[in-house]
Amino acid sequence: MKHSVTTPLQPFRSLSGALEVQMVPVWQDNLVWLILPQDSDDAWAVDGPEAAPVLEACAALGRRLCGVLNTHTHRDHIGINLDLERQGMLSEMRVIGSTTPKEPIPGQTRAVDDGDTLLIGGVEGRVLRTEGHQDGHLSFLFEDLLFCGDTLFTGGCGYLFDGPPARMFESLMRLADLPGHTKVCCAHEYTQDNLRFAWMVEPENEALAERIRRVWDLRSRGACAVPSTLDEERATNPFLRPGSPCIMREVARRLPEADLSTYAAIFAATRALKDRKDHRELSDADLPLHG
Repeated sequence: MKHSVTTPLQPFRSLSGALEVQMVPVWQDNLVWLILPQDSDDAWAVDGPEAAPVLEACAALGRRLCGVLNTHTHRDHIGINLDLERQGMLSEMRVIGSTTPKEPIPGQTRAVDDGDTLLIGGVEGRVLRTEGHQDGHLSFLFEDLLFCGDTLFTGGCGYLFDGPPARMFESLMRLADLPGHTKVCCAHEYTQDNLRFAWMVEPENEALAERIRRVWDLRSRGACAVPSTLDEERATNPFLRPGSPCIMREVARRLPEADLSTYAAIFAATRALKDRKDHRELSDADLPLHG
């Protein structure tokens, strides 16, 4: 299966430089993040649908996969655990995941919850419970690196499989309160679809127009638009902008019966509107690609 990212993303480092991050494209749009401490030859994977591309990347880097951080238990996130188990390698791994996962996490060696901490390469990571996409969903924050699974996407957010909307909204607002330079290392490259919807509901947003032009240029070359920063998300992601008058007007126009009495309700209506997929009727000619 050909991945939508064909031009590899260059590795980048955490704020202190103690952690390097390598992106591994897997399947069609999954993004596995390898956390590489600079004081050892270890590597940690954040989620993943299968193990082979991750193990190949580790070998090419001269690293040993020593552990997995699982944000949640959808199959394209714990598939790596199952694959390692089939190969007889999972028992060698440290596997960190939720205290209340939706289903058992294969090979889990440590259960963590909101406010817990963990060390990788001497860097303390913080665990955040970010439910709404799935019960038990976690995000992991190491310095300025946010590994947020399927909660916050570049330009969007995950489906509300378990919900309720208010819980997802709370999770997103919590992430939005992190420092603006925080890198959003989400688990999928969905940026173009997300920004197409964003433009449908907020066509007056010039920062969004500029982002669309930049992302379309990147993606035309097979490059990845992930990670973004929280500053960028706060400026252009409609699910972090329920107070935008333009978004409120457009959602009210398209969903006239929707409750828009609170920011949480506006978020719920905006998410419901995206689920209708009306935005996919917008062609590139409808986008601000020539500023």
